[in-house]
Amino acid sequence: MDTSFISINTHSSIRLETKRGTVIYVDPYGFETESHDADMILITHAHFDHFSPDDIARVRTPHTVFVLPATAMGTFIKAGFTSEAAAFLVPNEHATPLPGVEIETVPAYNIAKRFHPEDEAWMGYVVVIDGVRVYVAGDTDDLPENREIACDVALVPVGGTYTMDAREAAAFVNALRPAVAIPEHYGTVAGSADDGKTFASLVDDGIEVVLKL
Repeated sequence: MDTSFISINTHSSIRLETKRGTVIYVDPYGFETESHDADMILITHAHFDHFSPDDIARVRTPHTVFVLPATAMGTFIKAGFTSEAAAFLVPNEHATPLPGVEIETVPAYNIAKRFHPEDEAWMGYVVVIDGVRVYVAGDTDDLPENREIACDVALVPVGGTYTMDAREAAAFVNALRPAVAIPEHYGTVAGSADDGKTFASLVDDGIEVVLKL
């Protein structure tokens, strides 16, 4: 499957572009230059490496639409953003924030770690663009309720400490059975530069692994 419409700046900073040129960022972070090309920005949760006002300022336009967890509304407003162009959602919702772009929110939390509590209702996203279902997991462990997510492409954290490690992420992807799996959230804030290769070595045959970091 062609994944050229997906790019990763660093860590978990993901950019998607539709065939019509609609640009979607998930958790923009680590940008050194300004692009101001974001039609939509999705935020998974309020931690600094996922909700970065400085990086949002580098990619946003006056017309950018925001989607983020309802529990992050206070953080969003405190950072100087207004709620008029923002949708505040909870896991297991469906929305169409932009024409031709559907999103589904899914749970993202830790099972036995304290970093991402379930009661924060932070999220991952399934973004449906050009008929392709792209699952961006957010900071999460391998959750039983997420193993039924239907997706063509899965972007999953593999760096451990705050999320799944490479072995846990591979087991999760092997259960999901997407056409393509892309590891992220490693090599900078968490994990090592080799985590992507470790993940790839553990993913079942039949699932293509693309390393974009």
